[in-house]
Amino acid sequence: MRPLEIAGHRIDILDGAFSWFIRSLDSVVSRDLDARMGHLEVAKGKGKITALLLIDDYPGIRPSEIAEVLMRDRPTTGRIIDRMVQAGLVSRGVSAHDQRAQSLTITPAGHDLAEKVREIIRQQEAEFFDFIAPEDRAQFMRILRRTYMRMRSKWT
Repeated sequence: MRPLEIAGHRIDILDGAFSWFIRSLDSVVSRDLDARMGHLEVAKGKGKITALLLIDDYPGIRPSEIAEVLMRDRPTTGRIIDRMVQAGLVSRGVSAHDQRAQSLTITPAGHDLAEKVREIIRQQEAEFFDFIAPEDRAQFMRILRRTYMRMRSKWT
């Protein structure tokens, strides 16, 4: 394979490094998503959107379950949830199954925000990635999903 040149420069060993491409793509995708969601409470930062959607989809979910999906530690996840509670998007309770565990529930404002976020993500998927042919999208998504699941089993 020919070395990749960007703006007339080769990028050394990074040309074959998954991590460089993942970080670069993440930066551009995140910047675009932040611009689309800049007016919403979940803009900027990692994990807020996933946490919001999980709490909306699974009333009573525990913070530890969210941390597991995010592949983040509990204190980091706790700070995300604290901000959502302070913003009036989520309420905390006690788990019906374990009195020692927290239970998270979406508020009406949180549910409305989750619906807005879903629509923005649908739009971004259609517009931002429009240069990827449908059959390539399907293949790329299969690879990403498989990579995510294998990474989870390796690192969690």
